[in-house]
Amino acid sequence: MGEARTVPWLTIVGINEDGPAGLSPASRTAIDRADLLTGATRHLALLPDLRCDVAPWPIPFDDGIARLLEQRGRHVVLLVSGDPFWFGAGTTITRHLARDEWVAHPAVSTFGLAAARLSWPIDDTACLGLHAAPLTRLRPILAPGRQVIVLVRDGAAVGQLARYLDELGFGGSVLWILEALGGPSERIRRSTAATLDFADIAHPVAVGVTVAGDGAVVPSVAGRPDHWFDHDGQITKRAVRALTLSALAPRPGETLWDIGAGSGSIGIEWLLSHASTSAVAFEADPVRANRVRANATTLGVDRLRVINGRAPEILEGLPSPDVVFVGGGLSNALLDRLCATLDAGTRLVANAVTLESEILLTQWHATKGGTLQRIELSDAAPLGTRRGWRAHYPVVQWSVAL
Repeated sequence: MGEARTVPWLTIVGINEDGPAGLSPASRTAIDRADLLTGATRHLALLPDLRCDVAPWPIPFDDGIARLLEQRGRHVVLLVSGDPFWFGAGTTITRHLARDEWVAHPAVSTFGLAAARLSWPIDDTACLGLHAAPLTRLRPILAPGRQVIVLVRDGAAVGQLARYLDELGFGGSVLWILEALGGPSERIRRSTAATLDFADIAHPVAVGVTVAGDGAVVPSVAGRPDHWFDHDGQITKRAVRALTLSALAPRPGETLWDIGAGSGSIGIEWLLSHASTSAVAFEADPVRANRVRANATTLGVDRLRVINGRAPEILEGLPSPDVVFVGGGLSNALLDRLCATLDAGTRLVANAVTLESEILLTQWHATKGGTLQRIELSDAAPLGTRRGWRAHYPVVQWSVAL
């Protein structure tokens, strides 16, 4: 005989502004059998004449998780907006549960409703949930002609979005204000970011954005121009950075340690390579550490953890990364520590500019193998009445899989 199947105690039900009319048969059955129904007050109000216990979900959202877990053993239904796993509450809740404790019945997502109203191909439209995330996440995707659907917290957040776009030079962007999609109070209005003046935008609200304007567009490939990064000269320059990112070879889901981060350009470009990557930047100078944080914000990456401290001491106790870049603070002690403690297969890339650091990498290459290369670059510059080549300091780069 097979093992008895565990019956989930929690059912996550997606619901939209059309209330019961939009619920699937499975969702209706779960609600009819519930001992307890919980969710936002707005969602609970969509279902009149409930026969079970009702508990509004508290604000802030995380305060309700412990209370929910105390209900194990009862049949509980949690109401959430639309698709629980597309910038929804489902992901937040289920990370605290075993897989056999819950089941979910999604409704049409707000993104799907918005795309249907706007006639936008959702497969070619950027979709972002910014209820509790910074607007700067938009920055890497802002380019004229791009279409974006953004979920925001409330009407005030719509105004903040419009101002953000306008300040970046995209004030001509067309905004579609999409309120209460799918319900009897649905309303769709149009404005531009620069002229938005609606004072009565109601929650729930999404915004469709057709980007327009002459704002600067963040390039999509590694080796972005140096002017994107505020720095004091301590920066891996554009061409070398492109070669370094190629050597680091970011893959989805990987974590980078950027040691001696300087301006943070390597870690930030690593994060821009794929939305699932993460990075930790180590910088001994507190002023530079704050500059790294500011650069990350400017370029729209909020997955960069910045640690102010000197390696190798500051590395103690941290989960091992997949890849390490050493751009500053290179020393024999640091390489000793990395090679002795990192997991087998970890990729390591180190850049050296000084003769002393070059000798160090040459010695480690002889011992550990890998690839050692010398990068020499020159720019055309005035030479009297003519032009000549002005050489940069050469960079020696060692890359190895430990």
